Amino acid sequence: MRISGITLPENKRLEIALTAVYGVGRSRAMKIIQKIGLNPGMKTPELTPDQENLIRREIEMFKTEGDLKRENQQNIKRLKDVKCYRGTRHQKHLPARGQRTKTNSRTVRGNKRVTMGSGRRKAEKT
Repeated sequence: MRISGITLPENKRLEIALTAVYGVGRSRAMKIIQKIGLNPGMKTPELTPDQENLIRREIEMFKTEGDLKRENQQNIKRLKDVKCYRGTRHQKHLPARGQRTKTNSRTVRGNKRVTMGSGRRKAEKT
């Protein structure tokens, strides 16, 4: 089954399989399934073509995949152009939401630094 250009995994439950689409999380997947009246434990091969079309129609009401990614990138670009605090943090590849940077923040900055020990040398045995 394909939705928004994404092939849903066949071996996973429907509520988990729908999260393969960017912009659909667990809560939104559950709301869609409940609205249609399906069992969340079903697997995607068990769906009838009518049920697949209902799911597609529900998901198409939301921004997903390319449209959502494009909108996020435009929002970040706008922050950079305005040169607000969050925009400059994005430009410098630093956390934008107030996290500390002396330690941690490895995901935004990248793992450039090597974690060191306690700073104490081991005593040599003679």
